[in-house]
Amino acid sequence: MSDGAVLHITGRVLVSAEDVRDEVWVVDGRVTFERPAGARDVRTVTGWVLPGLVDAHCHVGLDAHGAVDEATSEKQAVTDRDAGTLLIRDAGSAADTRWIDDREDLPRIIRAGRHIARTRRYIRNYAHEIEPGDLAAYVAAEARRGDGWVKLVGDWIDRERGDLAACWPGDALREAIAAAHAEGARVTAHCFAAESLPDLLAAGIDCVEHATGLTEELIPQFAARGVAIVPTLVNIATFPALAAGGEGRFPAWSAHMRRLHERRYDTVGAAHEAGIPVYVGTDAGGSLAHGLVADEVAELVKAGLSATEAVSAASWSARAWLGREGLTEGASADLVVYEADPRADVRVLAAPSLVVLRGRVVGP
Repeated sequence: MSDGAVLHITGRVLVSAEDVRDEVWVVDGRVTFERPAGARDVRTVTGWVLPGLVDAHCHVGLDAHGAVDEATSEKQAVTDRDAGTLLIRDAGSAADTRWIDDREDLPRIIRAGRHIARTRRYIRNYAHEIEPGDLAAYVAAEARRGDGWVKLVGDWIDRERGDLAACWPGDALREAIAAAHAEGARVTAHCFAAESLPDLLAAGIDCVEHATGLTEELIPQFAARGVAIVPTLVNIATFPALAAGGEGRFPAWSAHMRRLHERRYDTVGAAHEAGIPVYVGTDAGGSLAHGLVADEVAELVKAGLSATEAVSAASWSARAWLGREGLTEGASADLVVYEADPRADVRVLAAPSLVVLRGRVVGP
């Protein structure tokens, strides 16, 4: 679509789960529901329209060994974009990807800075590895570097124990999360097990990634405090292979990981039923491929969310949670078009027929 052209999309425009309209226009890169006067160069397409999808747990600039170069980061971002993901909450990266903000053809990124982990308690080359006395200072620094989020590693394998264990004492967490909030940032934490969750809750955590350790006792507390979860079920699917690889050295950890995997759908379903906000995240980067947002939406349906609820977790509600516009009058035209209704069958999300970013057609 050339500069100055107008895009006219007819069909069903899903402004929200309840607000469905018959057409939308893209004029000068912006959404409008009013027919532009005097438009001459008009391209009309038909389909089901959603705001650009959201991957709320993604890592642009990382692979299994740490930071990657700009060419690799670009390829990751393009893969996400072509899958319809136009807004990414980057949940920790050792790479500086600020240059992406200058690229009109790449997704928008909300960064959580670099992971903050306990010394020798996370993936090598990923995180600031520190001790509890330095946690608040590092959190404050990453809050200033990021885009309103900070990412902690809440638990990881303790090799002496041979199992998952919490990384931080409660007093250090309280001071650190207060420091982030003072900077206007929210805090999220990687957590597999249950042990790390009570102290994080007491300290005022805003979100938990993976959250496989949620229990019947903890779920009501999460719901009461409005703490969101991003389950990354496509990542949790790798737990059996991880457990098999660690069986010889860490049998207790391996058994624990298998249990978490076995009850993953029940855990997410119970959290959702209790009213805990659930959002789509793939954990792309590291060892997982990019472009898996449709797969994660389908996983949430398996966990008990309705198709509409799962779509919302990757679109309307996710954008509202992250403070970004959707299909509203005058908003940037970041949208995806499909040939059928994703609320009827979420598998439709795997095959966008048109991807529009900042008012420009960028795919497929």
